[in-house]
Amino acid sequence: MTRRIDNLRNIGIIAHIDAGKTTVTEHMLYYSGAKHRVGMVDRGTTEPDDDPEEQERGITIYSACLTFDWNDVHVNLLDTPGHVDFTAEVERCLRVLDGAVVVFSAREGVEAQSETVWRQADRYQVPRIVFINKMDREGADFEGTLDEIGKRLASSPVAVQIPVGEGPAHTNNPFRAVIDLIDMKMLVFDPETGGEAVSAADIPEDRLETAALWRDAMLEKLYDFNDELLELALQEEQIPGDLIRKVIREATLHQQMQPVLCGSALRGIGVQPVLDAVAAYLPSPLDRPPVEGINIKKKDKPERRKPDPSEPFCGLVFKVLPAKTGDVSWVRIYSGELKANSRALNPGKEKKENVAQLWRIRATKKKEERIDRAQTGDIVGVIGLRNSITGDTLCDTKAPILLESIQFPETVISMAIEPESATERDKLAGTLDMLLRQDPTVKVASGDTGQTLISGMGELHLEVIKHRLSRDFNLKVKFHKPQVSYRETIQDAVEVTGECHRQVAGQQLFAKLNMRIEPFDSGQRPVTVLNLCPPGSLPDALLTAAIEELNSCGEGGGHVAGFPLSKLKVTVLGGEAHEDTSTDAAFRIAASDAFDKGLEQGGPVLLEPIMRLDILTPEDYLGDFVGDLQQRRAIIVRTDNRGQLSAIEAHAPLRELFGYSNAMRSLSQGRASCSIEPLHYAAAPPEVVKEYRI
Repeated sequence: MTRRIDNLRNIGIIAHIDAGKTTVTEHMLYYSGAKHRVGMVDRGTTEPDDDPEEQERGITIYSACLTFDWNDVHVNLLDTPGHVDFTAEVERCLRVLDGAVVVFSAREGVEAQSETVWRQADRYQVPRIVFINKMDREGADFEGTLDEIGKRLASSPVAVQIPVGEGPAHTNNPFRAVIDLIDMKMLVFDPETGGEAVSAADIPEDRLETAALWRDAMLEKLYDFNDELLELALQEEQIPGDLIRKVIREATLHQQMQPVLCGSALRGIGVQPVLDAVAAYLPSPLDRPPVEGINIKKKDKPERRKPDPSEPFCGLVFKVLPAKTGDVSWVRIYSGELKANSRALNPGKEKKENVAQLWRIRATKKKEERIDRAQTGDIVGVIGLRNSITGDTLCDTKAPILLESIQFPETVISMAIEPESATERDKLAGTLDMLLRQDPTVKVASGDTGQTLISGMGELHLEVIKHRLSRDFNLKVKFHKPQVSYRETIQDAVEVTGECHRQVAGQQLFAKLNMRIEPFDSGQRPVTVLNLCPPGSLPDALLTAAIEELNSCGEGGGHVAGFPLSKLKVTVLGGEAHEDTSTDAAFRIAASDAFDKGLEQGGPVLLEPIMRLDILTPEDYLGDFVGDLQQRRAIIVRTDNRGQLSAIEAHAPLRELFGYSNAMRSLSQGRASCSIEPLHYAAAPPEVVKEYRI
């Protein structure tokens, strides 16, 4: 698997559902020679969507890794889901990618999940290029979509191509080609070859003036990034295309801009220039900064690893595909080299792992290829890991480094399942364990009634799990109606004192612990525990026991209905200890007492998940949608026009949105579309609290 690292591209295709990601991926595979025929999403014949659930629904559910060569560049491509219920797949992929291609629909523009994946890419500082797809659709608007990308995403898109025409073939000005603003040529894609044959022609006279204006606008933005470019412009000298591409690459790598291309993947127009842009503008592993972590054997001393094969091995497990014969762990290698039949360290769990086999990943198992070694920048499948899960670090046993893990959003919806027999219960336990290894966003809890509670990211997520359990694993279980996953917090900050005055097994115990508990949204942990105890006021062992107990209490339920706690901060302020009667157990009791007092005195609050809805409907139905949303306790944030359609953004409680897809079809005669994603948790109204109060 040895190759030049500067010719390697680890990229992802990300977008809102139905923007055309998988169709773009299919054409990339076809034009690169990795496939002999273009698969169709509607027919379930695409390479990435090989799962029966994906083929049946016509959407991507699981991220797929594909590899191919384009000219001299080797590409590891991750095709990701666009539905918000599976946004965790995007999260884990962006964590390990070097660059991304963001696909937008020229008709719908920036949609809800478009914003979500863009923010995820911002968080991981992933350079990206933009492809405005579906230029052949009714209502396609290249300039409007470009403007929306800049405004709604607070980004810097720069058009390096413009379309020739917009809309389908029966319109007066149909989309039929693209104009390259760098070389000032019109690129024509031969429909007889499915767009595979591309020819460069002179720009028609009636398009020259428009193309010149767009080119000037492109150069105006590029002048800010390069003095040589500006000097040539001031001297009115011709600007070489290679210099323009160099400046675009440098600005893209520094995330100062995003080159924008356009086309129609379904008609085979504009995909090859996207592949050229991947090679020209997106980073190789060498262009990314060294990965940073900590050395747990040196008191969490910061460590860095350069993207260099000579460095000690370091990688991150970002996905696990469970199998009875042995799980396949997807690993991104950040430094060094990994060999088959070797040993690696999992520093987070302080355990050594056997790397029995290495595989070059494909979307389908029949196309996977076994290899002996993998190097810096590679994404490989590893068989043999027993203790490592998604987000775990693997490294050289002699040079430990612990990388930042992957954070996933909280679940918002649950359903109860009940096995029909003891035999099915045992089978269910094993199956759920397999699902948990594959999907870290699934949460499983056992109820007092013998039911098992499964929590997920949305109705579709739970529906897919339900189908897998009954169809793929042939389990005989009863499924109950989905329920909202509530959370609990407190209203006010309070200071409390927990005490322990009791006799246990003939020994008198004493402890006193002062703490403050307050509402706090860290965005990371549901309950944050801090220590501000004056140095030396309490023995370290007793303080450690108290903090461990507070962390344990934070994982429990609240005082309203026993739902998980969230948005809380607990600060230890001090305490009292006696030399003879203060023990670890005493301080655990005092910590628990203080925590319970804090929850009660702070004013318990029930939190319900609030969802963001982005609805696109014909204008005739706008009033019906607004009225229906208001009945669902929704807040209408904005409405605007997109051609002949109206867009609505609203925030509504999840409990009011069960079955909303059916209601939406009824309101619009099936002509509207909607995406729903978690937004935040907010205090539930009294009628909801009354329903759930213990």
